[in-house]
Amino acid sequence: MNKLALVGGRIFSDYNLIEDKTLLIENGEITGIVEPNQVPADFEQIVVYGANICAGLIDLQLYGDGDDLFSAHLTSASLQRISDRLVRKGTTSYMMTLATNTFEVFQEAIQVADNFKHDALLGLHLEGPFLNAKKRGAHPADLIVKATKENIKDLLGEHNTVVKMMTIAPECMDDDVLEYLKSYELLLSAGHSDATFKEGTKGFDLGIPTSTHLFNAMSSLHHREVGMVGAIFNHPTACSSIITDGHHVSFEAVKVAKKQMGERLFLISDAVAACAQGIYQHVLNDGYYSVPDGTISGGAISLFESVRNIVQQVGVPLDEAIRMGTTYPARLLKRTDIGNLNIGSIANVIIFTSNFELQDVLVKGKLISR
Repeated sequence: MNKLALVGGRIFSDYNLIEDKTLLIENGEITGIVEPNQVPADFEQIVVYGANICAGLIDLQLYGDGDDLFSAHLTSASLQRISDRLVRKGTTSYMMTLATNTFEVFQEAIQVADNFKHDALLGLHLEGPFLNAKKRGAHPADLIVKATKENIKDLLGEHNTVVKMMTIAPECMDDDVLEYLKSYELLLSAGHSDATFKEGTKGFDLGIPTSTHLFNAMSSLHHREVGMVGAIFNHPTACSSIITDGHHVSFEAVKVAKKQMGERLFLISDAVAACAQGIYQHVLNDGYYSVPDGTISGGAISLFESVRNIVQQVGVPLDEAIRMGTTYPARLLKRTDIGNLNIGSIANVIIFTSNFELQDVLVKGKLISR
């Protein structure tokens, strides 16, 4: 059946909440929102009265899932398991992220991802190696390097089609090198940065549209030098991701950031996976991961749980919380076909209850077994 009707739900479509309506899906695309009694006869009906219906979530930063940390298991099988599990958790689009590593590992990851196809995988996000070692967090200092045109070309090649996003420290990159990197048309994000307010602002003015995990691994807000956090807050267009697991950032700090940034703030999970080998050995703690020396290294919750937390712990209205996990990351990607339920968009849809129990996930209009 290529025609499906989700009957009677609370439909969150961008900036509209439409109560007790029916979402129509045909051939993998959204085709309309109608009254429950207006469903065409040839549509299969799924009754979801009282449930919430929204676009599938978009996670621009995660490293693995379950026992699969991609950087430690550079295989198509690992990517397949990660992708399938993420979809079942409501994340229907994601950037597979690799933290700072050797160029050989990055290049192998690019080759594996280039030969792998999955509806959920948007591409690779390289978080490094062009960072500031002073704000390295869990990243190995000896693998952080200064960007040059030559090593960018060595890393990405001449015809990059897989790497879609990169986190960089703007204060560590010369202007001409930044312009060269921009020619690759990646989504650039300022992070792991010790930038002053002036340096951070300059990076955003030069065309860096967003930043990586607000507050974490960046120069903090101080009343005499407001640093990267102040540059993000005060810049009119700079966006930022934020981790809402309650460990990376306190919920009170999330409240401050949301009030300051509004639609410029979006959600990521920063999720890693348990791993006892290689450069990144992640140890599960109570709600987050750390490396063996205790440095916090990644999230342990899904993006759907992040949406729940920002509603229940921060007090963000549900419709806005959904936009932080759908509309706003899609906007950064310049994608209008995902992250919304507009006519013609891909029918990536999640259905969940008022108490955040995920009921169903659809990818291109097909129900995914959970």
